[in-house]
Amino acid sequence: MARKPWSFKEDRRLMELAKFSTSLEDAAKQLGRSPNAIKRMALRLGLVLKSKAAKKS
Repeated sequence: MARKPWSFKEDRRLMELAKFSTSLEDAAKQLGRSPNAIKRMALRLGLVLKSKAAKKS
């Protein structure tokens, strides 16, 4: 399956979601992408997103 390129708007939205401590899974739902895609882009942008499973501990 081919990857859909990220738009500048999506990059900005991901930065905003990370700023408000949105979970990885919630960010994936809001952006319509897989959690792995969100994780990869967050790493490229220097962002930290926690998984819901990690937040529970």
